[in-house]
Amino acid sequence: MRKLQLIAFILFDFILSSSFSFAQQLFPAKWKFSSEKISENEATLIFKLTLEQGWHIYSQFTPDGGPLPTVFTFNKASCYQLSGKVTEPKAHEEFDDAFKVKVLMLSDEVTFKQKIKHNSKNSCKIEGKIEYQVCKESCIFKDTAFSIILNGGDKKEKNKNSKPDTSSSIREIDTTYQSALNVPPLDTSAKATVSQGMEMGCGDSSTHAEDSSLWYTFWKGFLGGLAAVIQPCVFSILPLTVSFFTKKTQSRKKGIRDAWIYGLSIIIIFDLLGIVVTLLTGNPETLNVIASNGYFNFAFFLIFIVFALSFFGAFEITLPSSWINRADQASDRGGALGIFFMAFTLCLISFTCTVPIIGTLLVDILRGQGALKPIVGMTGFGIALALPFMLFAMFPAWLKSLPKSGGWLNVVKVSLGFLELAFALKFLSNVDLAYHWGLLKREIFIALWIIIFGLWGSYLLGKIRFISDDQVQHIPIGRLLPAVLSLAFTLYLLPGLWGAPLQLISGFPPPEFYKEWKTTNTDCPYDINCFHDYEEGLAYARLQDKPVMLDFTGWTCVNCRRMEDNVWSRPEIMKLLKEKYVLISLYVDDKASLAEDKQYTTPEGKRITTIGGKWSDLQAKKYNTNSQPWYVLLDHKERMLNNSRGYSTVDEYKKFLDCGLKQFARRLANQ
Repeated sequence: MRKLQLIAFILFDFILSSSFSFAQQLFPAKWKFSSEKISENEATLIFKLTLEQGWHIYSQFTPDGGPLPTVFTFNKASCYQLSGKVTEPKAHEEFDDAFKVKVLMLSDEVTFKQKIKHNSKNSCKIEGKIEYQVCKESCIFKDTAFSIILNGGDKKEKNKNSKPDTSSSIREIDTTYQSALNVPPLDTSAKATVSQGMEMGCGDSSTHAEDSSLWYTFWKGFLGGLAAVIQPCVFSILPLTVSFFTKKTQSRKKGIRDAWIYGLSIIIIFDLLGIVVTLLTGNPETLNVIASNGYFNFAFFLIFIVFALSFFGAFEITLPSSWINRADQASDRGGALGIFFMAFTLCLISFTCTVPIIGTLLVDILRGQGALKPIVGMTGFGIALALPFMLFAMFPAWLKSLPKSGGWLNVVKVSLGFLELAFALKFLSNVDLAYHWGLLKREIFIALWIIIFGLWGSYLLGKIRFISDDQVQHIPIGRLLPAVLSLAFTLYLLPGLWGAPLQLISGFPPPEFYKEWKTTNTDCPYDINCFHDYEEGLAYARLQDKPVMLDFTGWTCVNCRRMEDNVWSRPEIMKLLKEKYVLISLYVDDKASLAEDKQYTTPEGKRITTIGGKWSDLQAKKYNTNSQPWYVLLDHKERMLNNSRGYSTVDEYKKFLDCGLKQFARRLANQ
């Protein structure tokens, strides 16, 4: 896997070298190739590397988790066989704070040797390549081809093509892949960024910490579990279940213990659900496909519509009764196993009410980043669902304070139906944006939300009734307050029809430039003069003598819209983006097809046929991430100005941009 990662980095570092070559620049590593005869049928291949002072490469035996190692690859040929592995001199060992492992480094003059067996009667051409990174304060990834000819008879012979390697271009790479990408190489990568950022002394490569993100997922699941508790099919059986544990035995201590086993069983059941989802979709690439794929988003739209109709009482989503009966029979067993099956029976019985909530949570979780999120989210859900059963078993007197089951439970259920409708439109909007249908522009989306939340407020006030609702004689305070909030939110949305930013819901509606009533022709947030093609934006930056900001974004990316609405819209940030930088926004989920002659196949065999696929491939290979938003600051030679970063606060983002400008000015002064 690490070798594939290295190959990916190298291919991207030197693609289209003819457009921007280092051939006329000094390169700190020079190779010479030769061979030395040992016997009639044996020889040693010699790879001598001379490094400039202060530069180093990493050993072939660099430990896992460290930087990318040096790799030798030999093309197969019938005239020779390898004897053992490539040997190298003793490496200098040093603990690397960036990678948190001991790294093995080679510097100055380094000689690698490979023994082979060959047929001495015929000449033998041995070809291959050496993949490595040469580092000082930043790293340059390199792919050097070699060709050594064994003629037989001479004690020692120099390779005819053993000229010093001073070019940074890849020889003999896939020309279809190279021309299709049409993106000049960078001299840094995601892994090299750490050391580079230390050199600059400003900026950090950060997104929201994974721990913070997991806690957010946990609490989202927990709130979903609380919503499930007040569903009719769960709330109505809460007193009965608690009474069973508190009254079935004369020992209150044992009853409480059994109730805790019951609650823990619920948590375990939902944990198992999270594990299954993680195993099926936990791969980051799979999660990214789910988040951006048009078919998935349209399927989610239909699923949410079905959930909404179910909450409205059009039908019930049920499991086969035989499943419930079998689980109930298993619960008759004694001990902890019987209690576990009681919990499992609850989960099956409550399926009608809880599956829309669980489905909503899982869809939302899967559209984010992080393989552990389904487990964490379902743990939060299970704890919230189990907690009332455990607490009321410990304090049964609390049961008297619970409101009685009644029509209010159905009001909660229908209210969730309105929310499901609102969320369904978000997924339909994702498809509309990615495929450029133009059906659900910003004004139309907002208008539909105005209708949905207006109807919800009217329902809570008793102006609208569903078939399962009781006649409303008076409006209790529990309905009046959410009705006021819903109608107030409806009024808040109204100015959005005429261009108001609506920051409370940033990330949900389509971007502000995707609207029917456009005042400009730009497809960029807040009329920033941006580009959607890498080379066009780069050429303009050189013409204007400004640095570049690469904005890896997505039509379906909620956090991208939040950054644009809450951070880019701030005057101090807007001034920098409009006046000091050239913005290149690359949409990784754009489903528009590439021209036939621009489509290509990656070295890993993946066919790239869309504009979004091209930019997603670039981001993954260059920056080792598929997270959006992702921001990279570059100078005119495509060198990073500081560490790339993702979602940020206003202050963090301002420092990030200011740091890039300082580095850009410093490099201009040193030219």
